Amino acid sequence: MDLLALVALLVLGSFTGFAAGLLGIGGGMVMVPFMTMTLEHLGVPASQVVKVAIATSLASILFTSISSTRAHHLRGAVRWTLARALAPGLLAGSLAGAQVAGTLSDRWLAAGFGAFLCLSAARMFTAKPPVGQGLLPGAAGMFAAGTGIGTVSALLGAGGAFLTVPFLARRDVPMTDAVATSAACGFPIALAGTLGYIWAGRHLSLPAASLGYLHLPALLAVSAASVMTAPLGARAAHALPTATLKRIFAVLLFGLATYMLGRALRG
Repeated sequence: MDLLALVALLVLGSFTGFAAGLLGIGGGMVMVPFMTMTLEHLGVPASQVVKVAIATSLASILFTSISSTRAHHLRGAVRWTLARALAPGLLAGSLAGAQVAGTLSDRWLAAGFGAFLCLSAARMFTAKPPVGQGLLPGAAGMFAAGTGIGTVSALLGAGGAFLTVPFLARRDVPMTDAVATSAACGFPIALAGTLGYIWAGRHLSLPAASLGYLHLPALLAVSAASVMTAPLGARAAHALPTATLKRIFAVLLFGLATYMLGRALRG
């Protein structure tokens, strides 16, 4: 890996780790587009680069989640009973989502990711508070919710906070606790999804130091940086005006959505 690519990945990991801790958003929203650009520079084939970026982004959440969850736990904000109730569905959905992604072309994945970024940016920009929908569902409902969250997250290389936080907030879980609990939920999503992408890409011939769709050097670089900055973001979440920051972040997401949709149109 050349020095320029290494620096780019370290900066990317630092930013996404901080954003994940601060805003409760999946770092994959930023990481996947930038990772796609960097991995192409490193020689990953264009026909596979989006899948490799998604898999590597998802694997990095293993480390970011632990770091961010610990910081939130020290503040007593993680609802562990809720995280445990969602975990079985998250594991099943994320494992299945990785297998689905393995069957899709990079063009369709890029198009879906771009559309997802547009939707997420629009929701962040309006900053409308979730509308309450009553109590949390029972065990079957929590499993179904976890399965849906895990499947979509694995397809997008994200930790699921963009779905987990609204799901919990609509059921009267305080926003700070919803963000903290979503950080804990990111670990089972990342674990099952990473294993799923390794399995789905087991027969591929990708650059050296790859494991299935997982690019190990890129994973090490972004994870080392994100683990250091995720706790800083988690601490800042209790002090900074996150609603304003989300609107600023939304502008960046619109730009990244344009890149991914343009990539899909170019084929």
